[in-house]
Amino acid sequence: MKHIPMLIASSLLIANAQAQSFTLSGTVEGQSTGYAWLSYPAGKGYKTDSAQVHNGRFTFKGELPGPSMSSLALERPDPMSYENKAASLFLEPGNMTVSVKKGAVKDAILKGSQAQADMDILEAARKPVMKNLMPLSDEYNRLNKEYIEARRAKKDSVTLAGMIGKLDAVKEKMEPYYEQMDAVDKAFIEKHPASFATAYLLRFRISNMKLAEAEAAYKRMPPAVQQSAFGVEIKKEIDGLRGGSPGSVAHVFSKTDINGQPLSLADFKGKYVLIDFWASWCGPCRKGNPHLKEVYAKYKDKGFEIIGISDDDGNHEAWKKAVAQDGIEIWKHVLRGLDMKKRQNNEPNPEDISDYYGIHSLPTKILIGPDGVIVGRYGGGGENDEAMDKKLAEVFGKM
Repeated sequence: MKHIPMLIASSLLIANAQAQSFTLSGTVEGQSTGYAWLSYPAGKGYKTDSAQVHNGRFTFKGELPGPSMSSLALERPDPMSYENKAASLFLEPGNMTVSVKKGAVKDAILKGSQAQADMDILEAARKPVMKNLMPLSDEYNRLNKEYIEARRAKKDSVTLAGMIGKLDAVKEKMEPYYEQMDAVDKAFIEKHPASFATAYLLRFRISNMKLAEAEAAYKRMPPAVQQSAFGVEIKKEIDGLRGGSPGSVAHVFSKTDINGQPLSLADFKGKYVLIDFWASWCGPCRKGNPHLKEVYAKYKDKGFEIIGISDDDGNHEAWKKAVAQDGIEIWKHVLRGLDMKKRQNNEPNPEDISDYYGIHSLPTKILIGPDGVIVGRYGGGGENDEAMDKKLAEVFGKM
């Protein structure tokens, strides 16, 4: 089952990176006047500049912390719109040119950037897969919008369950193409270790990579890429993944549980504890709950416990309702501790349990031994549920 990605940061920046100048000269086919808008990394956030289009030409000048993913539009950017028509451009310090066609901005052609040239190679390799995946993705997005509207309208649970079933069916159809995309991306990462495009791609791929694989990909990068904004973020992600992988001492957290009672991981020392990172809105998570109930019933009297850590900090009622509906109140439950305001401002969020375990996709499960050391990771960056079952049978078979 494809894991549901959680929060993906769009801004990969280093506040003290040495800024370097760039010039982007553009031509627009089908539009002689008006404005162009360019959004690119600057300081701790993104800067949006505008340039007047005169006789179908425009020019942007600014500074970049290094090769950076940016966006170009011929309409004023709307941060609240997910359908904003903009081209993604991998800008670099130096002189570059871009050719844009009105009505087809996303197909803009950028020259003078090696990172963009590498990204073009990747997109060409992805194209056959995307041709099959996009119609399903569009269908999923349409159904998801209908589901969100139904929830806002407070439709009955039977109706909502039917809509979730349709979403899951489309997701299942998408799975083979996601696997093909993974193969394409991994081949690119292997072949282009020195490319900033690889660093950009790897930053988002680590959540579904095993620790050894992620570390090997990072080590293949030259120092210039490792020290870039992307490289620093990759190192941070690997460190997080390491903290939630077998062999590491599990981070000891303390929270208030779903019943308002204090809960600390330290209280479970001497037991095998499965930490289940999930959410009420995560279809695959809830689909796996019946199996988790079977596992819990099988081993709970042998020193086994489950702690559900939900990504529902913004909707406590949905969290509690899902726990009741799925009948999983038989084990412990806490919230992950995500503070969206801090996350959006790139501020530390020490209460967020997910960060200590390198969790970026749901569902992900962490198995902790009686001594507090992690013995298994299942889901994002780990093995599958079959491996989890095998491990549990192994450890409890000895008792």
